[in-house]
This record gives sequence, structure tokens and C-alpha cells, in this order.
Amino acid sequence: MTVTREALEMAPSLVLTPAVVAHRGASGHRPEHTIDAYRTAIRMGADDIELDLVSTRDGVLVARHDLELSATTDVAGRPELAHLRRTAVVDGEEQDGWFVHDLTLRELKTLTARERMPLTRPASAAYDGAEGVATLTEVLAMVGAESARRGRAVGVLLELKHAAHHDAIGLPLDVPLLRELARHGLDHPWARVSLMSFETTILRRLAGRTRLSLVQLLGSLDGRPADLEAAGDPRTYADLVSPEGLAWVDDYADGIGPHTSLVLPRDRTGAIGAPSGLVRDAHRRGLTVHVWTVRGENRYLPTNLRRGTAPDALGDMAGEVRALLAAGVDGVITDHPEAALAVLREGVVAVGR
Repeated sequence: MTVTREALEMAPSLVLTPAVVAHRGASGHRPEHTIDAYRTAIRMGADDIELDLVSTRDGVLVARHDLELSATTDVAGRPELAHLRRTAVVDGEEQDGWFVHDLTLRELKTLTARERMPLTRPASAAYDGAEGVATLTEVLAMVGAESARRGRAVGVLLELKHAAHHDAIGLPLDVPLLRELARHGLDHPWARVSLMSFETTILRRLAGRTRLSLVQLLGSLDGRPADLEAAGDPRTYADLVSPEGLAWVDDYADGIGPHTSLVLPRDRTGAIGAPSGLVRDAHRRGLTVHVWTVRGENRYLPTNLRRGTAPDALGDMAGEVRALLAAGVDGVITDHPEAALAVLREGVVAVGR
């Protein structure tokens, strides 16, 4: 599968075929971070699945985006766990609820997963309660089995969440991570595994301990990596995307993962136009670029790609994917992998004509 010659000439990617990465699985169709969400994405043809990792109290890595559990599980309805509700400060933000690192794996396994946005994605919410919280071990075993079954290697992008916070409470994420990857035979440089974080410290630490691909995630320009903020370092993500910042990132990482708005800036009306120079600047240093997160609903799309006025209706997500591919990105991280794959298949038809 290839993109059109015209798109390649416009802004060449560093890879032959840009990857479609399923964000937390096919999370536009199933509750995020469930085995069913990952399997659905693989069945759709996604090249890679992306999962976020946090730690239980007993040091087991599990697939959750948030440390706080009430938005994506039924923990609030479990009276036997009511005593674990508390207020905690995570990356400088005060939160109230139930936190993964306060539960043992055994306690966590009593919970079931649910859709984060039931009003926006009611079809996905129909699967609430069907599955529990998956461990990294379970996901890696499933990916290995699905890869063998389908005759193609499915990649895995692992995002380490709240790494400095985990370090501070004595549950460093890199120790169990590298142990589990070695156990599954995925600790070699040609494994289809990439390690990602919004924080720099964990990636710099991993750079000395693994030869797997490392990706520095990048948030809004005025935001700051939580580890740098905790250390009193004033640098923002705007500093990291500057020429000097990219040179520093290049010392420890193999790629960057910017928000889509850093590649396709939105004007004051929320519309996109010409791309920024970020992809070009990253590619000049040999850094790959995987953008996040492309979603199909109008509320998440640029204003000039929305269809109708209903915020939860599906808009022209394909238009955003085309614009990102034309900008030369190496991968698109999306809740709707089937829609992104359809855009790539357009290129196959065009080349074959």
C-alpha cells in the first residue's frame, strides 16, 4: 500500500508507507484499552496499536490512559472499594477518585471497562461491562497470537503515563516494562515496539537501556513536560520543537509524536490550511513523525472539515488524514483506523491507474 506519487513529492515521509496506529485500540468503536478494542483495530487492518501504561500498587503494568479510574471503569459502583477513594495530586493537578496505583492487580481485576464518552459514542457504550482492565502481558500475548493468525506483524506503541509521578511513589515504569518486553522476546531493535512519553526523563533513561525506538510526544506549545516542570526546568513544548529543541530530542529519541495542530495549525476560526514546518524540520534530523489524535466526530475536527452542525456526527476525517499525509507524516494515530486506512487505499488506486 503506497500513497500517491504527488503526495510523496509534496513532502516525503521517512517511511515507505505511513502507519495507521489504533489509538487505545479502535476506541471509536469499543471502550478504550480493552482487548476487544485492540482486536477490532487489528481486524480492521491497523498497522499498530497504541496503549498507555500505568502501574498497580503491586507493580503490574496495565493499559489505562488515566490513573483515576472512574471515567473508564465501574469502580464508583463497587462498595467494597469505596474506602480507596481519595484526593491525589498527579502532575501538579489535584484529582479526586480511585487511582490505579492504590489498587492491587487482584482488586483491579474485579472492575469492568466502560466507554469514556457514552453520549458521543453510544454504540461503543453498548459494550460497557463486557471486559475488565487488561495487563501489558495480556495485550502482548494477544498481539502475538493475532500476528501469527493473520500472517503479519502487528506493531505496538507503548506510552508511559505519569512517569515522574510513578518514580516519586516508588513504582518506576521502566523496570517492569523492560522485564515484560524481554519475557515476550520483544527487547531487540527490530521488534515492532516503540516506547513513547510526554516526559523527557524516562525516555533519556530508556535510551541507555534499550535499543527499541523512542518517541518524544509533544503537547500544546505552551504546555510543559511534567518531569521538567517538577524539576524547575522552564522549557515548554514550544522549546522542544525549536531547532535547538529538536537537536536535544535527537540525542535520545528516534521520533516525535506531535499533536495534529502542531503539523496543521488551526486559525482563529478553527480551520486548517498550510502545514507548519515541523515535519520538515524533524525529518532533516532523521526523526520520524507520528501525529495524534485523529478522531472522526465533528467536535474534534477542524471547522472546515465538519459536516453539519451536530457535534457528535461524523465529519470529513478523511480530509484531515489526507492533509497530514500531504504534510509528510510517518504515522497517524487515530480512534477510527478504518477511515484512515481507506485514505491510504485511495493511493493504491491512484498509483494503479
